[in-house]
Amino acid sequence: MINKRLLVKNLLAHNDENSFYDKKRFIDIGKREGKAKFLKHVCALANSNPQNNSFIVIGVEDEDNEIVGVDFFDDSKIQNLVNAYLDNPPRITYENIPFPHLPLGKVVGLVTIRSNGEVCSLRKNIWKYYGGAVFFRDGSISMPKAYGIELTDVNAEAVATIEQHAKNNIELTLDGVVDFLNERHKVLTSHYKVFKEQFVVCWAGHQKKVNNETYYSRVDIELINEQVKLFFSEFDEITITYDENSFTTIEYVQLGLSSQQKYYPLEKVVITFSDNGTYTINSDLIFEPPLYDKKTLHHIYNTNIAVLKKIEKGIPLSPSEKMDLSLMSDTLLICYVNGFEEARDIMENAKPAIKNYDIRVYQSIKESLRIIRKMKYN
Repeated sequence: MINKRLLVKNLLAHNDENSFYDKKRFIDIGKREGKAKFLKHVCALANSNPQNNSFIVIGVEDEDNEIVGVDFFDDSKIQNLVNAYLDNPPRITYENIPFPHLPLGKVVGLVTIRSNGEVCSLRKNIWKYYGGAVFFRDGSISMPKAYGIELTDVNAEAVATIEQHAKNNIELTLDGVVDFLNERHKVLTSHYKVFKEQFVVCWAGHQKKVNNETYYSRVDIELINEQVKLFFSEFDEITITYDENSFTTIEYVQLGLSSQQKYYPLEKVVITFSDNGTYTINSDLIFEPPLYDKKTLHHIYNTNIAVLKKIEKGIPLSPSEKMDLSLMSDTLLICYVNGFEEARDIMENAKPAIKNYDIRVYQSIKESLRIIRKMKYN
């Protein structure tokens, strides 16, 4: 079993970027350019390592390898994105790796890429890259290759050594449990559960009971053995259930116009642990969004646009406009799921101005964009 935090450290210490490893300060697959660049690197790394894993480490300064972290990135559907744009797509996972010195909610992103042994290529045009393009790694650069396409593997030994040095042990597991329960979350309700005598899942959050159902908010869930953060949110609420073989979460999102708020199930995630030391994660989007009258939504949509324009121009908001701003992420999400697809771009483009004006609203807009991303790639 590989400790992913150790793996990241070993990758950073091994040498600079190469044909099986890349690092990024951040990625932005919410925008066309960022999505295209990400797909290019995935394609190149898969083709350059047909028989072993390749990696992208996200949240690291390029110059000095300083680990600065990125926001927790909850995208269980990233494989669907890769499948949609690449022929012979590799298997891909995105994991959030906590580091002790990073602020709450910040992690290092670890993308693991495993080729299917065939030449990977772009399926269709995206940004400035054409459908049919094939990329390989030339040192630390992902480059197109138009002729002489042949998959060769020269990194198997190096990758095997790095992964061997990242093997987990009981000391790292115990230290991780103690740190989670007694240090990072000592003011929250915290629990742990051991599965199959090998896997340890820890979770913490504010706990409340409604109609005999226990809900958690400000939730953090980690698979300690691998140092992987499975879930993190300061806003949404979830339920947690488990048995001897599996750990299940259902995430809820609170939506509604004005004071008419209601909780809607968003996603169900089941982690199933096996006796042979492996586990699987299956997620299902179970979101059935509320539907509203289009005339009412047009009025609300235009009101949000007017509020954003005043913020961008530095014009003070009235008390009612401040209330509209506090509900903006919910109302624009409702507009989006009711057919106002441009609401996503409105939120994306408004983030810089909102971040400077009200950090709480900025965080809630990021949550709404995360939900839209889940829906888009489901």
